Amino acid sequence: MNGFLEVFLLSLIPTFEGRYAIVYGIGMGYPMWETLLAASLGVLLLSLVLPALLPYIDRLMLWLEGTFLRKIAHLYLYYVERVRKKAHPYVEKWGFIGLTIFVAIPLPGTGVWTGALAAYLLGIEKKQTVPALILGGLLSMAITLLPALGLFG
Repeated sequence: MNGFLEVFLLSLIPTFEGRYAIVYGIGMGYPMWETLLAASLGVLLLSLVLPALLPYIDRLMLWLEGTFLRKIAHLYLYYVERVRKKAHPYVEKWGFIGLTIFVAIPLPGTGVWTGALAAYLLGIEKKQTVPALILGGLLSMAITLLPALGLFG
């Protein structure tokens, strides 16, 4: 598989996203600009698509509760509750900037996927959500890029 496509696809995976796709691309020796572009496109795509898809994912999970796949729905609901508790203090106190910071923190359980879900759960308008997700996702990539380049040790 070509390196650009690999990094792009990895940047779409929840919790991995662009921030760790960059580390992977650099570790594999892929060209820096190609890696950055692929990961950035992944962040951009997630930031545009997730806010629109989340209402449909909710409906799907509610439907799954009545099927033999109800464990998947329960896992999703557990994740939703964790996101609500984790992101609420950031978003309630600081709004757009809080959501951006929450997404930018390069730790598992934060990022574009979780930020999009938090914005959806907390009723933040899409015109604020999308820029916060993009900015936070790009900041998260920048934060992980520096150590990946060996600038800290």
